[in-house]
Amino acid sequence: MSVVEKEKNNLDKEEKIVTALSKKLNKKVNIQRKKRLWVSIEPKEIVDACSIAYDMGFEHLSTISVTDWIEKNNFEIAYHLWSYKEKMLLTIKTRINRENPTISSVTSLWSKNAELCERECHEFYGVIFEGNVNLTPLMLEDWTGPPPFRKDFDWRKYVQQEYYDESNPREDIYFEVKK
Repeated sequence: MSVVEKEKNNLDKEEKIVTALSKKLNKKVNIQRKKRLWVSIEPKEIVDACSIAYDMGFEHLSTISVTDWIEKNNFEIAYHLWSYKEKMLLTIKTRINRENPTISSVTSLWSKNAELCERECHEFYGVIFEGNVNLTPLMLEDWTGPPPFRKDFDWRKYVQQEYYDESNPREDIYFEVKK
């Protein structure tokens, strides 16, 4: 089989997967680039969408990422799913409100892997994953401040409150630096 034939074969495979996913999810699935697909869904559809993707061969949850869109008052949560058989990545995206950052957990599909990813998102952004019974701190076990990866987190203020020593004049210089 020539290189051109292999490429056409891969493209046909992608198109079949895109068509099947689009039909099952009732959403437009986009091809970002070769072997990279993405779809946007409503937050209430996340478990069903991930379950459909899982059943179609996207059996590995690589990670869950959060993007803080402070100006839009929402978080974009992206579930990155890998198919070993097709060697293809599917990203399922959804947006939730920053003021009440709650979404259903996908631990019913990926148990430990999803639990760890959700704990990390909870710890750094404050996202609550309903159904995940273990949202305990993963890396910041002694942390007392707000979620540190949110764009409205003022790290200078936090450092000044938690660690500033008024008796040390050298530390004044640090806080004179403007943002």
